[in-house]
Amino acid sequence: MKAAVLHDFGKPLSIDHVADPTIGTGEVLVDVVATPVLSYTAEVLSGARQYLLPTPVVPGGGAVGQVLAVGPDATRLKRGDWVFCDPTVRSRDGGLTPDVALQAVSARGEGGQQLQQYFRDGTFAECVRVPTENAAPIGAIDPENAGHWCALATLLVAYGGLLAMDFRPGETLLVSGATGNFGSATVALALAMGARCVVAPGRNVGVLDDLRRRFGERLRPVQLSGEPAVDTLAMQAAATGPIDAVQDFLPPSVGAAIARTAIMTLRQGGRAVLMGGVGMLGGEDLALPYPWIMRNLITVRGQWMYDTLAIPRLIGLIRGGVLDLDQWTVTAFPLNQANNAVVHAAGNAGPFKLTVLKP
Repeated sequence: MKAAVLHDFGKPLSIDHVADPTIGTGEVLVDVVATPVLSYTAEVLSGARQYLLPTPVVPGGGAVGQVLAVGPDATRLKRGDWVFCDPTVRSRDGGLTPDVALQAVSARGEGGQQLQQYFRDGTFAECVRVPTENAAPIGAIDPENAGHWCALATLLVAYGGLLAMDFRPGETLLVSGATGNFGSATVALALAMGARCVVAPGRNVGVLDDLRRRFGERLRPVQLSGEPAVDTLAMQAAATGPIDAVQDFLPPSVGAAIARTAIMTLRQGGRAVLMGGVGMLGGEDLALPYPWIMRNLITVRGQWMYDTLAIPRLIGLIRGGVLDLDQWTVTAFPLNQANNAVVHAAGNAGPFKLTVLKP
């Protein structure tokens, strides 16, 4: 098969002919129809992110495609089924704390690196091998729409946070980092799930205006001033009532003060879920006041990726017609233009934009 191969960090992808993957028990082979190219792929391939990824490797996490073959223990999947290839690979012997790897992207810990060594090659190829449980059925689709279904890769991360906070219809959500890729996906999801309103703070007026245009009166944009006291009052005033929950997707380049300001808008009994990159480049700690958390019954938790049950539930929202994948603009490249796709993804990051490869 043809694949885009990273032979060494910092070098361009090479379009090579490589051996077709073979499968065994507990594995599925999928014909890759479309695969997302993440905005930070160039940073991974250059080595700037210092991800523990073995080379040579076929990069690419997540895909939409059709089943080519299944292992002997598969009882539901069959050849030709349309599936989403979930890149979050979990060890099956980990109990409550399984080791985790993002297939062909990154891994954490020694166990995660073991998983990465085995499921090392990703989706920048004509076909990919995944664990059976990572081939999630999405139902029949038009092949021309496979690129739009790649939005699942972004939506699932956002949905994982909303499920972690037990977000419910009728609640008010504040999305910290709403003008980013994952934040804007959170906005779309929360509104589809029946949010009373979503407060969207940010500095990019153009993106805030676009969010309001897309989603109407239930989207409440707030332009941040950088003054914590002023911004807290502005965010609270924008809501139609008390703010029930905050989902944070701020990037590593943003200081902890902005995240703290958003969290401090919560009502008594409110919940905050942290999914961004604040502090990963150093700098100030989040430093939430102990008395405020205790006396106001605040819940703060971290969430990385999503539970596997999120996948069929998210597909249900799409199939039910409450979440429209046509919100995303898709730019597609053939496999032999993989390097161009990586450049395009880096230069066209942002809300409701998708760069995909179509092997």
